[in-house]
Order: sequence, then C-alpha cells, then structure tokens
Amino acid sequence: MRNGLLVRRSGTGSCFSPRQWRPLPMAKSKRKRVPKTVLKLPDLEQSKSAVLNSLTSSSSKRSYDHAIREFIDWYCSEPRLAFNRTVVTRYRIALEQQPYAPWTINLRLAAIRRLAYEASDCGLLSPDLAAGIRRVEGVRRLGVRVGNWLTAEEGKKLLGAETAYTLRSRRNRALLSLLIGCGLRRAEVTTLRLEDLQLRESHWVIADLRGKGGHIRTLPVPPWVKEAVDGWTVGAGITSGPLLRSINKAGRIGGHGFTPKVIWAIVKANAKSCGLPSVAPQI
Repeated sequence: MRNGLLVRRSGTGSCFSPRQWRPLPMAKSKRKRVPKTVLKLPDLEQSKSAVLNSLTSSSSKRSYDHAIREFIDWYCSEPRLAFNRTVVTRYRIALEQQPYAPWTINLRLAAIRRLAYEASDCGLLSPDLAAGIRRVEGVRRLGVRVGNWLTAEEGKKLLGAETAYTLRSRRNRALLSLLIGCGLRRAEVTTLRLEDLQLRESHWVIADLRGKGGHIRTLPVPPWVKEAVDGWTVGAGITSGPLLRSINKAGRIGGHGFTPKVIWAIVKANAKSCGLPSVAPQI
C-alpha cells in the first residue's frame, strides 16, 4: 500500500510498464497555390471555358467566344506579357486603332473583364490583378448609334423587295415585316410561334417573348405587320406551332422552323437586291 494505491510487485518490477513513446507521423505540407501573373494558353483556355459555361444566351456565347479568342491571339503573340490592367489598356488602344465601332470595343473589353474574373475565381490570377483589369474603362460612345439603322424610306425599299405571291415570297415578306416593324432579333424570330400573337385590348401583340439574357417582354404588332403575317399563315395553312417554316425546292412546307443563319441569308439577299448591301439583321 503506497499513498492509498495498491501496487503489486513481481520479480523484477511493477506490472505497470510505461507507455512506449513513438514519434507521430509528420503531416504532409500543403503548399498554397500562388496565383500567376503571366497566364499561358492552357490557363486562358480554362478561363474561357468557365466564361462560356456561365452564359445562357447562345448569341452571347458566340460574341464572347470570338472576343476572347481575338484577345488570346493578341496576348500570346507578345513575349511573356503579364495579364494586368496595363496590358488590357494596351489592347484597348490597339482596338481603337482598328476601324471598330465603340460598341464592338466595349463588348470585347467586357469579355476580357469576365475572363479575368473567372481566372481569379479558378485561382489562376491574383484577385488584385483581376480587380485592376475590371477597372479598365471602355470607349465613350458619345451618342453614336450602333450598327446600320434603316431610314423609313430604306425600310419601305427593303419590304418592297418581295413582291411575288408565291409562298416563299409571302414568308420572306412576313419575316422582314417582323424584323422591321417589331424590332425582333434573329434568335427571337426563330422561336416565334403562332400562339404568341395574341389580341389584347383590341391590339395585336407578341406576348411574353423571351429574348436575349432571358428578358421577357410584350411587343405591339403594327397592323401592316399582322397583315403580312396573315398572308403567309393563311396561304401556308398554318394554324399552330412555329410561325416561320422552311420550304424545300418542291414547295413543301416543313413542320419545324429554321435557324438564324437562314434569316441572315434571306435578309442579305433582299438587301442586296434593293441596293442596301451593308444591311444585316440584329443578332
């Protein structure tokens, strides 16, 4: 008995042996990923994929993909440039020396800002450098209209290009009327259905049209546009479904709509025939 504890001795020592000391295994050191200042082509491609995956509109994806590819070609052509505010400012100056409209330059700068944001979010670029790139100012537009705007006389001339009474001509006239009279984009026309044309408060409208960026709006339909649409739908026997449809060489009407590229070709052909070669439909 020792200090109130019973200790049993046997032979050479106590039955309680001290715990054998063993060194603990050393934890693996985790190196923190240091953001880069010079992005290589794989880093830029990874950031571009992140940008495109974050967009929902197909037209925005095409525009941003083209803008980013143009910047990557310029960026990789220079020897080891750092991806920072100074370099993006140099690129903006290079764009200003080209015959680009201010809207085009600002669109490309917006794509580069988004590219820097995604690169920073992926850990490829320092947040401070990405913040500096996002502070690069765009080009002042000073109230200049974007694109080629038609006058009233030019609009009448374009509509008068389709004067035949065939089904193909009626369809093209309805297409041009919707583009000019309602201000629709190509992608919006391709998704237009006959049920979207509704009579509300004694006026025809295109109801709840989902446009670029997911914006929903209701557009008024002028009487002359409705007359052109009726000329096409009555002649083609369309009572529901897609409003504008493809027509094969035999004159048979398809059950589905057509792509924005077909709209581009129709508008360019009619514009060229009436002396307006620079006119193109809105994306």
